[in-house]
Amino acid sequence: MLKMKLCALAVLVPMAFVSTPAKASDDVTAALSNICKIVVADDKSELRKKIKVVQSNFRLKLKDYYEGVKCNGNSMIRAAVLNNAVEAGTLLVKKMPKKNLQQPESDGKTLQAWISEQGLSDNPIAAALQDRI
Repeated sequence: MLKMKLCALAVLVPMAFVSTPAKASDDVTAALSNICKIVVADDKSELRKKIKVVQSNFRLKLKDYYEGVKCNGNSMIRAAVLNNAVEAGTLLVKKMPKKNLQQPESDGKTLQAWISEQGLSDNPIAAALQDRI
């Protein structure tokens, strides 16, 4: 009898640890679900709140989830540039580390190269990006 209980415990304990990361991942996904809408709407205060909530609840900084969040196939800063969301885009540029702003994104292009290619160099977010780098 004791042997059966130990076997059951040995099976159940690892399963408890396996389901926890999946739930945490689902929670982060839920917390970030509307961040693209916030960026496109150019709601700087709501974006600031969202970044703060994710950081305090999940101990994630913007650089940790920036690559994983896509807004219609674009990064959050690219979405801000395309939608002329100056306040939100400028906040994102200021919150991201300089090193990350200079790295190529998923398509292999840096933000500066992409902005130049799109002909959006006169956008205020592009100016903030240039000043930051």
